[in-house]
Amino acid sequence: MGNLRLSVHSDEHSWLRELFLNRRNELGLTQRALGERLGVVHSFIGKVETGDRRLDIFEFIEYSKGLELDPIVILKEIEKRFG
Repeated sequence: MGNLRLSVHSDEHSWLRELFLNRRNELGLTQRALGERLGVVHSFIGKVETGDRRLDIFEFIEYSKGLELDPIVILKEIEKRFG
């Protein structure tokens, strides 16, 4: 990792977006359904999934929980893969 201002198109962000998209599909949720679960409009979900929107740490935690994922486990996996 090492670069404080990683592009939303970096390998790390691409991996995270893919994880979130795959998990949403595993849960059978549409972007609209996940948006309702998180209290945001569905276009927010679309922008996160396409890399047009990055999440701050608090949004990341809520987004992860909305997908029934443990944010700590995700962070550990990011460190292991890209650390």
